[in-house]
Amino acid sequence: MLVSALLMSVGINSCLCVLLFTLYSVLRKQPHNYEVFLPRRLAAGTSKRRRNKVARYIPSVRWIWKSWRPSEKDLMDSSGLDGVVFMRMITFSLKVFLFAGIIGTFVLLPVNCFGDQLIQINYADWSANSLDLFSVANLKTRSPWLWVHFGAIYLVTAFVCCLLYLEFRYIGLKRIEHFNSSRAQPQQFTILVRNIPSSDGSSVSETVDRFFTENHFSTYLSHVVIHRTSKLRSIVDNAKKLYKKVKHKKPDAPRVRKTPIVRFFSRKDTPEDHYEKVLHELEQNIRLGQAEVSTPGKEVRAAFVSFKTRYGAAMALHMPQSINPTYWLTEPAPEPHDVHWPFFSASFMQKWLAKIVIVFACLLLTVLFLVPVVLVQGLTNLSALEYFFPFLTLILSMKIVSQIITGYLPSLILQTSLKIVPPIMEFLSSIQGHICHSDIQKSACNKVIWFTIWNVFFATVFSGSAFYKLSVIFDPKEILVKLAVAVPAQASFFIAYVVTTGWTDTLTELFRVVPFMVSYVKRSLEPTDDNELVIPPMRYHRDTPRVLFFGLLGITYFFLAPLILPFILLYFVLAYVIYRNQFINVYEPKYDTGGMFWPMIHYTMIFSLVLMHGIAIGLFALKKMELATYLLVPLPVFTLLFNEFCRKRFMPIFTAYPAEVLTKRDREDQNDPRMSEFYNNLVTAYQDPALLPLRFSGSRNDSLTSPLLSSTSSEV
Repeated sequence: MLVSALLMSVGINSCLCVLLFTLYSVLRKQPHNYEVFLPRRLAAGTSKRRRNKVARYIPSVRWIWKSWRPSEKDLMDSSGLDGVVFMRMITFSLKVFLFAGIIGTFVLLPVNCFGDQLIQINYADWSANSLDLFSVANLKTRSPWLWVHFGAIYLVTAFVCCLLYLEFRYIGLKRIEHFNSSRAQPQQFTILVRNIPSSDGSSVSETVDRFFTENHFSTYLSHVVIHRTSKLRSIVDNAKKLYKKVKHKKPDAPRVRKTPIVRFFSRKDTPEDHYEKVLHELEQNIRLGQAEVSTPGKEVRAAFVSFKTRYGAAMALHMPQSINPTYWLTEPAPEPHDVHWPFFSASFMQKWLAKIVIVFACLLLTVLFLVPVVLVQGLTNLSALEYFFPFLTLILSMKIVSQIITGYLPSLILQTSLKIVPPIMEFLSSIQGHICHSDIQKSACNKVIWFTIWNVFFATVFSGSAFYKLSVIFDPKEILVKLAVAVPAQASFFIAYVVTTGWTDTLTELFRVVPFMVSYVKRSLEPTDDNELVIPPMRYHRDTPRVLFFGLLGITYFFLAPLILPFILLYFVLAYVIYRNQFINVYEPKYDTGGMFWPMIHYTMIFSLVLMHGIAIGLFALKKMELATYLLVPLPVFTLLFNEFCRKRFMPIFTAYPAEVLTKRDREDQNDPRMSEFYNNLVTAYQDPALLPLRFSGSRNDSLTSPLLSSTSSEV
């Protein structure tokens, strides 16, 4: 891609950024948009719906200062430890690329520009020349200036590793601090037990009670056996949806019976009466379904087991429970509202088949996604387009058209294609067998990270520069050299990708395009309907991989094409301000993993460093710098050893809480008068919502004929 195409891309996106900032500062002031841009403040009652009519249409940047002002403690209180970890990932990236940006911009970039490898550069029309002038490709073979890049690689690697160590330690301490400062939670006292062995003449509940009473008599409290409620849950969900539909039909308004014009097609009852009859039928079906599910044989051989102390739950979790290691398998229990109930009803064979299907589905999605990648790379090669589509030659010869096609359109197509990946990965993870929504989101996040790295980075690199040499991947001796050739050749594309996808995606996150359009359509269709306020949760599986991928691009290209660093640094500045605003005003934590996303972030950054080292080794081999090549070989080895040290040092804190922390909290609970009430609630905390006695109407109170559903508990 030409420099002029990149400049045009930067200009278009800069104008778009300014426009979106201005538009957002006006739209967020409109009272009918509070549900989209300020739902958290609206729910908390800190936003007034009435404003001065003139001030509402004057753009303001005060929201930026308000987003910058809250401390990390305030963010912890409002968004949990997961929100803090996400913002620490952004601040970590800011520190890395500020350091790398200083080295790249003021040291590496001048060194590259004063190289003389590209002697055919027309400086009179520099915008028409390749960006290779600013990259390491402009240095000659065996150039002594390459030692500057060698030193920069070591410096940045050491800086990143030091920051990773400090951040891992900091997040681990924050995890302990968060645990100590939180109130007693059901998941701290509960474990999930699977593969409960069958016992002749005893139900699953009796078997669990007898086993834990005998083996954990001093700490065992209660248990809840899991039942197969998939079909019943669908009926309950339909009943809740119908109740909400009736509730929004103005139940306080007087009923008016209209006399129909055509009596033959009329009904004697009103729509409200019809809904009440349907609800009554659903009540009966749910009552019968609950009775059927509760019968012996409908139980899953699994149960949530609760204990009187955190230490007792930890001992039961980490200690083998049986001589047969396949029985009484234990795992941590999630938060009660975080439990993913549908997959408990699946059999072992269904889970096993689901995992195999998901592996093939991910592979199929990876292969199919190569289509937009190849299309994108075809757009960056105008000569290929003219060869395959001769009738476009006249259009492509126009300068403005060629600049738009090569500089803006490829990244836009790739960005649009990537939008569908996180929802698909979340769906695949939901049928993989995870027991809670947070595990589903972590699994989806991991899938999206590696999908993005493979399909956006590697597929783009090889399809653009060495598409016909993919067989080199299977030749370990050549892969580093080929990467050293292919990766620098795609520098201009990834710079444009940062500008188009990075900047635009971050600003559209601020603008919340889809929720805004949905809200506008709802207001148009039902202008007088006061819908229930819904506060959305943060989608970590969508945003975390995106931020990490730009970190990978920056680390990989900082010594190859330092020109990318200012654009990446600006991306992280925008991300810092915008995501802080979203955490404060928009997103509410639905559940908290206790900072479990950080190990994933750490390992991705380690992979980025090792990838950068591999490309550097291949590059110095191409440049005939034998000594530098040999001196770089230990660097990825030391990085992997550092990663292993961090894993041994800090991962135990993320796997389980230390005994001294658990016993300290248990001693504090002995003097807490609220614990008796907590234990009473803990007994029923993990009951399946499909088995709870809900009611939507309250006509009669006798146990045999009283409605099962009640509006007072419909939200359970």
